[in-house]
Amino acid sequence: MARQESDFSKETARIAAGRPKSRSLGPLRGVLPFLRPYRGRILVATLALVVAATATLALPQFARGLIDSRGLTSEEAHALANFYWGFVAAAGVLGLASAIRFYAVTWLGERVVADIRKAVFDNVLGLSPQFFEVTRTGEVLSRLTADTTLIQTVVGSSASVAVRNLVTLTGGLIMMFVTSPKLALLVVGAVVVVLLPMILFGRWVRKLSRQSQDSIADTSARCTETLGAVSTVQAFTQEAHERREFGAAVERAFGFARDRTRARSILTAVAIFTAFSSLATVGLVGLHDVIAGRLTGGAVVAFIIYGFLTGGGVGALSEVWGDLQRAAGASERLMELLHEVPAIRAPSHPQTLATRPSGAVAFENVEFRYPTRPDAAALNGFSLRVAAGEAVALVGPSGAGKSTVFQLMLRFYAQQAGTIRFDGIDIAQLDPVELRRHIAVVSQDPVIFSGSIAANIVYGRDDATPDQIRRASEAAAAAEFIDKLPQGYDTLLGERGITLSGGQRQRIAIARAILRDAPLLLLDEATSALDAENERLVQTALANLMVGRTTLVIAHRLATIQRLKRIVVLEEGRIVAEGSHAELVERGGLYARLARLQFNEVSP
Repeated sequence: MARQESDFSKETARIAAGRPKSRSLGPLRGVLPFLRPYRGRILVATLALVVAATATLALPQFARGLIDSRGLTSEEAHALANFYWGFVAAAGVLGLASAIRFYAVTWLGERVVADIRKAVFDNVLGLSPQFFEVTRTGEVLSRLTADTTLIQTVVGSSASVAVRNLVTLTGGLIMMFVTSPKLALLVVGAVVVVLLPMILFGRWVRKLSRQSQDSIADTSARCTETLGAVSTVQAFTQEAHERREFGAAVERAFGFARDRTRARSILTAVAIFTAFSSLATVGLVGLHDVIAGRLTGGAVVAFIIYGFLTGGGVGALSEVWGDLQRAAGASERLMELLHEVPAIRAPSHPQTLATRPSGAVAFENVEFRYPTRPDAAALNGFSLRVAAGEAVALVGPSGAGKSTVFQLMLRFYAQQAGTIRFDGIDIAQLDPVELRRHIAVVSQDPVIFSGSIAANIVYGRDDATPDQIRRASEAAAAAEFIDKLPQGYDTLLGERGITLSGGQRQRIAIARAILRDAPLLLLDEATSALDAENERLVQTALANLMVGRTTLVIAHRLATIQRLKRIVVLEEGRIVAEGSHAELVERGGLYARLARLQFNEVSP
């Protein structure tokens, strides 16, 4: 387990560093599995592309016929009309095939990006919390947005453009050799000259593209972090500081984008200049051949058109090469997230729990260190047994290990030593999802989503009826304020429940836990945000809820746990005392000192 966590730390540190790891387009192979389900669409797009390219290559031949036909006799006039209608038909085929190709590849780009976003999000959602200790949420969001947009550009546009121009370039070269081998050889030499800067500049563009994407991710992460704590920023009057920091991040991103754009601009300029200068040279040589009678005027015009098609194809390929370089970096970053393996996974053959577990909990000589703090033991030789239906409070100073007990019980982390059992089964042998289905949690700072009140209460139990929702909210003393809202349970809440008071958010979270009806309750000072009247109501509701259920309570305010028969005192990851409130006060020590401080503060 320790080795697994070490490997995880190295991997996440590598991701966070954001350095380039490949100098080829190899990472784009990670997109191929998302393309396979749409082979039919790809076939349609390919056929349309080939038809469009063929029509494009046919146009110069019809143009050649129009120019070389003098139209002086009725027979020649008929041939001229044939060339005209052939040209129009080829243009019509080109337009229709291009429209089909555009729709097919654009649809494919949107569909593949949607699939990639879902796959990456699905995988990230299953990663353990320790992954997010070293990877900022904003960076993940950047990969899901900016990086997928680059993939969309390649799949829905650039790849098609590349293939189309490759077909046009190849066909154009063949037709140029058919028209004039001498002039065609000159063009081939020009193409070689154009390809050289593409190869030389390609790696530079890719490196700058990766740096640009990483800086965008850093900017997004900074913005997300700051806006998520905007109240704290304003309370400490740090607006100016955050503006400077964000501005610096934006400028760094701009600097990388500027350098990348400069590189691509130079590449494009060199390619276009070389291509069209070569075409001008070829045109001059061709005119001399016309004067000498070795070529017709129509042949030269057709050759020049093919030359423009070939040169345009090379120029377009230089642009596409830059897009491919950027998309390779984006694909690399997305595949890192997609292939990230959760530190906590279900065993290959998990054990099963009873339909209604008893909820008994046992910690046996557990040792645990957080991956980001390997030198500090959060729990050290921690052993605790909680019988089914028993309520136990965890008390201790900050950093004593109380929250760590909850984190391990929920299987967010895996201990380095010892065993944790639920209903007599080692939780390492259980599917984490199955384990969590039998646990209800109310945290000190509850999470409220931006949907309706009803949706927040039923979160975790989708089959709840309106009557069950009502009873749960009444038991949590939430129905009283919900009924006063204009839309009642359909009232929409702002982000993080910002439209509610702290006490109201807490009561909705308690109603959610009550509705879940789990055999194990984890309460992290669930009444801390309530006023005196509602605290009394909720304490009564929780007391009723705890009957017949195993309950672990993290207590910061000792007044809320005096009635419990068993209080466990933690210090530096160890149990230093346990007993009832009266027993612990009488015994002295840490608990008595905490009680004296708290109750003296509230005494008149």
